[in-house]
Amino acid sequence: MLKRGQAQPLGAKALREYRDFAGEVAREAGAATLAYFRSHDTQVDNKQVETGGYDPVTLADREAESIIRARIEKVYPDHGILGEEHGHEDGQGLTWVIDPIDGTRSFIAGLLHWGVLVALFDGERARIGAAYQPFTEELFLGNGNEASWQRGGQQRRIATRRCPSLTDALLCTTDPTTMFKTRPELDAFRRVRAVTRLDRLGGDCYNYCVLAMGLVDLVIEACIKPYDIQALIPIIEGAGGVITTWSGNEASMGGQIVASGDPRLHELVLKILAPAADDGAPAADGPPAADGVPV
Repeated sequence: MLKRGQAQPLGAKALREYRDFAGEVAREAGAATLAYFRSHDTQVDNKQVETGGYDPVTLADREAESIIRARIEKVYPDHGILGEEHGHEDGQGLTWVIDPIDGTRSFIAGLLHWGVLVALFDGERARIGAAYQPFTEELFLGNGNEASWQRGGQQRRIATRRCPSLTDALLCTTDPTTMFKTRPELDAFRRVRAVTRLDRLGGDCYNYCVLAMGLVDLVIEACIKPYDIQALIPIIEGAGGVITTWSGNEASMGGQIVASGDPRLHELVLKILAPAADDGAPAADGPPAADGVPV
């Protein structure tokens, strides 16, 4: 289990090296997933079959994580690894955090809102993040101070947009019917949603990437695990955005997450979400407790 401790010091040269490595392994793993994408032969297993829930995983998830882990073990044998599919291995300070396919449901459905996530956790917070969408060949990189987008021969720095008003904001979340498992959480989300200009559902990790590009303004989610969010934190922050828990605390351990392109907007949203904020462990997987009320 990943835990916070004393941060390992990282200089600018090391951060560049780790950023480039994260991008390389995300691309390599992403290339392997394409053999399974939009294939009618792709086997889907349910990790929650014994509890009656549904948490799908494919061979592409497992193979992509194995590729990343093998590269880490070869290049940085002293580093720890936390992956969604193959668990946690302790290291000596630094830990690579992997979600081999964030958005497996979209992957299974042949949609494009999924990606390979690779982060470097320094013991206190995520310092490096890579998010790669293999089908579109888009790579997002961040180190907390700057963020970039790459595709083919194109490369440019990205930045969030200024939007201090909720009434002008574009809001995204993946699936409120399953993410917000308590009535207070769902009600808090609805209060924000009711005053934003536009909202879009679905998206998984890609929501955070387009926020970093300055195309949307808010992402509000819950039940987030560390491997779901760590790679996206340095990208959001590097693009000038803010990403915290609903209580305004550091987001690396997951739980209830809110990301905003504009710090002024973030402060407004935190006040609305505060009654439902709970910075305990991420909620357990299972059915929502929202009384079946449509969202």
